[in-house]
Amino acid sequence: MPEHNRVELDPPSAASPPPPDGLPPEPAKAQRADDPLIGAKLDELIAAVGGKPGTFHAKLVRDLLTTGLKLIPDGRDIGELKLITTTIKELRYAYRVFGQYAEPHKVSIFGSARTPPGHPDYVAAREFGKLMAEHGWMVITGAGDGIMKAGHEGPGRAASFGVAIRLPFETTANDVIAGDEKLIHFRYFFTRKLMFLSQSEAVALFPGGFGTMDEAFEALTLIQTGKSSMIPIVLCEGEGQTYWQEWNHSMRTLLLNRGWISPEDVSLYTLCNTPQEAVDVIRQFYRIYHSSRYVKDDFVIRLKRPISQTEVERLTEEFKVLIRPIPAPNGATGGKPVMVLRDALPEEDDHRDLPRLVFPHTRYKFGLIRKLIDRVNECQPE
Repeated sequence: MPEHNRVELDPPSAASPPPPDGLPPEPAKAQRADDPLIGAKLDELIAAVGGKPGTFHAKLVRDLLTTGLKLIPDGRDIGELKLITTTIKELRYAYRVFGQYAEPHKVSIFGSARTPPGHPDYVAAREFGKLMAEHGWMVITGAGDGIMKAGHEGPGRAASFGVAIRLPFETTANDVIAGDEKLIHFRYFFTRKLMFLSQSEAVALFPGGFGTMDEAFEALTLIQTGKSSMIPIVLCEGEGQTYWQEWNHSMRTLLLNRGWISPEDVSLYTLCNTPQEAVDVIRQFYRIYHSSRYVKDDFVIRLKRPISQTEVERLTEEFKVLIRPIPAPNGATGGKPVMVLRDALPEEDDHRDLPRLVFPHTRYKFGLIRKLIDRVNECQPE
């Protein structure tokens, strides 16, 4: 080992003197949370509750436990620890509830808690929920009154989820969902919104205030930026109402005309004149399209049934701006943009029986992805 240029002015002697009598013992040095010995103990705990160490699931759980242990040397205060702990508990419980109803499609309904029964918006929300339930869908609302209660009245208790927030002025759920096992209470808005959007295959927005606008822009932002799966967002209201027409005019005037959103971003939502029209938009979205995901750089669209090669070529030409050019062997960008109809990729482990439409995505212009899905659903099955 090379010697340092600087030396201590008072180097320790070879034999250190014993500590004076009466001093407390030195505390043992704490192990790091990511120490392999700690990891081995965590593996034992995971195995003790039925996990299988070495699997990817077990690795994720171990990472979660390791992160929790790191909070101790981090010195986080009580308030921060309570927030993190409550968040994990809320999410774990909510996922457990929704996990018992994994198969049915679900639609989240947002709207004002202040909408009175008999209002055209209330009537429309109730009718929309009823129609969706008739097609086998379940409904998620915030479990309060107004539009939320109307959204539960339509499908009824059996087809409803309540995702409630604890507020000083809203302490009880509506009488449709109160006491049901599918009613979940949240302390934090962000965990509640995560469950709304992660568990639904569609969003229906009815007129409302700050909360409704927050939920609307949250959904639009996540989809616009590719942080959430593409789902249909329908804007609904009662007969004779103009709320969403005025809102849409404002979005185009304040945002689109100023360049703060792209022209294709207005494709992320659909204004609907009647509950039936909103239902039709959602069902059309899933006519051929099933779901989508990324596998490395490839965007994979799962289809309920194949489409023809002619349709694939037409889609490639119409949406070539979405396709990332494949580098040529010499490193230069080039090559013809192409979409490919194929079977499941080796990395995929679910829905492997479905055909795929696959292309390397530029990862921008997600409003055009919405239009691409519309075009896919217009294709005639092969």
